[in-house]
Amino acid sequence: MKTIPALPEALPRLLKEWYEKNARDLPWRHDREPYHIWLSEIMLQQTRVEAVKGYYTRFLESCPTIAALAEAPPELVQKLWEGLGYYSRVRNLQAAAQKIMAEHDGEFPKDYDAVRALPGIGPYTAGAIMSIAYDAPTPAVDGNVLRVLTRLLAWDASISQEKTKRAAEAALKEIYPPEAGMFTQSLMELGATVCLPNGEPKCSECPLKALCRAGQEGTWQQYPVKERKKDRRIEDRTVLVLRCDGHQAVRKRPKKGLLADLWEYPNVEGTLSAAEALTLAEQWGCEPASLTMQLDRVHIFTHVQWNLRCYYIECRKMTPEFTWASAQMLKSEIALPTAFRMFFLE
Repeated sequence: MKTIPALPEALPRLLKEWYEKNARDLPWRHDREPYHIWLSEIMLQQTRVEAVKGYYTRFLESCPTIAALAEAPPELVQKLWEGLGYYSRVRNLQAAAQKIMAEHDGEFPKDYDAVRALPGIGPYTAGAIMSIAYDAPTPAVDGNVLRVLTRLLAWDASISQEKTKRAAEAALKEIYPPEAGMFTQSLMELGATVCLPNGEPKCSECPLKALCRAGQEGTWQQYPVKERKKDRRIEDRTVLVLRCDGHQAVRKRPKKGLLADLWEYPNVEGTLSAAEALTLAEQWGCEPASLTMQLDRVHIFTHVQWNLRCYYIECRKMTPEFTWASAQMLKSEIALPTAFRMFFLE
């Protein structure tokens, strides 16, 4: 069975009753301001709710409006995002804010196609914003929602395929209630807190247990169906934390590719020995005096794993090849992605 069965008409009512009693108190649910919903949805992509809460509050303190975000220095915006990862999200966020200022007089658009035309906003995010902010019947189908639907219906379509998401959207549109925002959020909430992604779902607490085929048949482990992911590519890299007179060497990464245009500690492919690291620092003109420490760490991206060896080297010269930043600058101004931030020592 690949075609999605019809969804129960009672679904919105059952979820509404459950959500009103069980919804988590999250800061982005305190109002229906489109900017707040948009920001939270972008932050929540590939990121846990608990990790996002603090970032969300701090971001709005510095950029309380779309206009403030559009006008903010890019370095500040990146610093506010530091540690969240997937940095293309924040670049698109600011580009979209600038487009809203230029093309929509600073007002977040209310038309679905106009929202989709903003940088970094796909069908899921557009659906979430339109339904939660404006009660538009626009489904927001992500992994949580697909897990709920495939188990509810014992639907064996692969959620790795785009056509599965589109079919789920079409089925949901048939039953969307006037309180569209409530329905969207209740589906998300059920998938996040009851119909869990890892481990056994809390079927006894589920408001849909009387309707759920996988729950009744004891087959929840079979859903959702996923295609096997490709193995991550493994890369070995050597990082050099070059220190001189209370400053550390950093540089910008290329404008395209992984961690594009972000700051980094100097690094090279492969795993260098201590002697090779000192030779490289010498070639860079830093006049290394001593190697004080070595750390080995692993950082995992979606499709790549970096095995990192880091050497801390005291130097006699601050070569112009790098930007030499004080510890205070690295704490308050310069955003280092987590792959390099984990090597920061004052």
